[in-house]
Amino acid sequence: MYRYLPSTINHFILIIGLTIMVVPIWIIFASSTHSSLFINTNGLQFFLGDNFKENYSTVLFKKSGFFNEITALKMFFNSFIMAIGIATLSVVTSLMAAYGLVYFKIRYATFIFWLIFVTLLVPLELRVMPTYVVMSKLNLLNSFAGLIIPISASAIATFFFRQFYRSIPEELLEAAKLDGTNSWKFFIDFLIPLSKTMIAAVFIFMFVYGYNQYLWPLIMTTTEEYWTVVMGLKTMYGSISHRFAFVIMSMIPPVLIIVFLQKLFIQGIFQSK
Repeated sequence: MYRYLPSTINHFILIIGLTIMVVPIWIIFASSTHSSLFINTNGLQFFLGDNFKENYSTVLFKKSGFFNEITALKMFFNSFIMAIGIATLSVVTSLMAAYGLVYFKIRYATFIFWLIFVTLLVPLELRVMPTYVVMSKLNLLNSFAGLIIPISASAIATFFFRQFYRSIPEELLEAAKLDGTNSWKFFIDFLIPLSKTMIAAVFIFMFVYGYNQYLWPLIMTTTEEYWTVVMGLKTMYGSISHRFAFVIMSMIPPVLIIVFLQKLFIQGIFQSK
């Protein structure tokens, strides 16, 4: 009897945690399918209503913002492009930086790595003004390049890839050299396939990081054309039902990325240890 007790407790804790996380989201979703008048009169709802299509289509295609120049669909597109760009660029730069630090016999490589690590850990809020000035002089305001490039360098991603590369036996590199493989071919043909689970884990982390950005897009954009989802959540006007619908739809892109890459993501997390 007692041997099943730890498993029962674990399942009980899991159910409690799942309930705490899922129930509020379900209430928001259910309430978003009712009219605002009904919500204001009867409060939040646990069961679905009859206004799902009307509320969600209104939120997606109705122009909003201070000057009514942007739709929620455009905000989702902007956030998706920004998140994909940040995640992709972070993976590429971190892969190459870690490869150079581990496999090239660079003098003071460890010192250089920690210097990069400490520098990139400086919060965005502390370097936002000089970064903004540089982007302004390069004419990258109100552009996806200006939204993506300055915050795509990731010290954490570089650290993960560096630790993973250090766990790979050096005999693999020696064997590749004996076969006539150069450094670039070894990186492309050997290391990247071995790193696919780690790449998936880092990609998800950086996608969510980019998708949730608020301060940087707020500073870098002077027109509503480049507004992101988080900016829309802050400034969106409309009824309470429409706000709830916007919140639910804003969760979809990160959830889809995690669902599609969940297996590789979990393997990558354990691989980094």
